[in-house]
Amino acid sequence: MEQFDVICIGHLAKDRIVIADAARISTGGAVYYGGMVLRRLGLRVGVVTRLARVDFPLLDELRSTGIQTFPVPSAETSGIENVHPDPNSDRRICHLLGFAGTFRPQDLPPVDARLFYVGPIMPDEVDLPFLFAVAARGPIALDVQGILRKRVGDELITGDWPWANRDIPFVRYLKVDDREAAALTGQQDPRRAAEVLAEHRPQEIVLTRKEGVLVLADGRFHEAPFRPQSLAGRTGRGDTCFAAYLGRRLQGDTPHEATEFAAELTTMKLDQPGPFRGSVEEVLRRLRAG
Repeated sequence: MEQFDVICIGHLAKDRIVIADAARISTGGAVYYGGMVLRRLGLRVGVVTRLARVDFPLLDELRSTGIQTFPVPSAETSGIENVHPDPNSDRRICHLLGFAGTFRPQDLPPVDARLFYVGPIMPDEVDLPFLFAVAARGPIALDVQGILRKRVGDELITGDWPWANRDIPFVRYLKVDDREAAALTGQQDPRRAAEVLAEHRPQEIVLTRKEGVLVLADGRFHEAPFRPQSLAGRTGRGDTCFAAYLGRRLQGDTPHEATEFAAELTTMKLDQPGPFRGSVEEVLRRLRAG
């Protein structure tokens, strides 16, 4: 059976990014932004995704970096219009453009991995039976973004997660942003929200917000700031940060070291649209320079 360090699972998206009055079409999704980071770190990466056959060429960019892809044909490709009314604000409005369907256990390829990174971007993209099927394969890193989203008209907003108490315990790494953490726990303070989430027994909580990343691991907090010159690369921030953290943990970093590395890499990504295209060496150089 083929071996990977990380299998990324989620919809690859055809997104429309609107910042102030400027719009562009962009590939998106946690498997895109996160997968590119993990591959830049030198890990063996596979991507399991659903999309329309006509859009299979969107996978070429991932393949060109050495990522192996496992596409599942769907009636349409997922897509989100991300509107940022103020380029200096963290606020965005999300509109649904397409949905590639719910993952099924049979969509999983016959592979082994040290970690399965599940990064849904859409409501109903993953359900509990699918997560149980993934958990039977190995440890899970879960980004709750798509699970918490719900559709109101054509807009995607943060809702609730009625089965959270059932599925969080078999997740090793849990990723939320500050709004999602508040929705899940009712706690506005990020540290308190992370503590509440930790009661459901994921080993490590990764919480991102405009200011930076906060990690709760083994009962201890670790925090590092984002320091970008702009927010031109705001879309994909959380995916990038989570993947950087996961990758460095797999490579032996302590939670503190991985937190600082992820924040610095994400800072570099935030200054440029698209996925992280820098080098590990540059991230480490910047960390040493302070």
